[in-house]
Amino acid sequence: MSPNVQFDYTRLPFPNNHFKLVVWDPPHLINVGDNSWLAQKYGKLFADWRDNLRGGFDECFRVLEENGILIFKWSEAEKTTKEVLSLAPAEPLFGHTTRSKSKTNWLTFMKETK
Repeated sequence: MSPNVQFDYTRLPFPNNHFKLVVWDPPHLINVGDNSWLAQKYGKLFADWRDNLRGGFDECFRVLEENGILIFKWSEAEKTTKEVLSLAPAEPLFGHTTRSKSKTNWLTFMKETK
């Protein structure tokens, strides 16, 4: 499957509190060539990756309804999940590693009611 619309995840064109569920799988590699197959297929993080991911988390939470759910996928190929979670505006409710030797984690967050 291919997405039919692509957006900058730090500037989503949706109103606040719009979705019940958001699934976010951001790029997770820095040390990959700009024109490499991996970068073309999955994207690439840049030098300001912390600010970029923090902005992505903020946008995902902004477009979620109260009590909405964010499913977040992260591969620890280069940066640890712990490093990335320090950028999130909330603690995940729970998470799951895909396999015993996998570096991929799926985490579930909820936007709390204010």
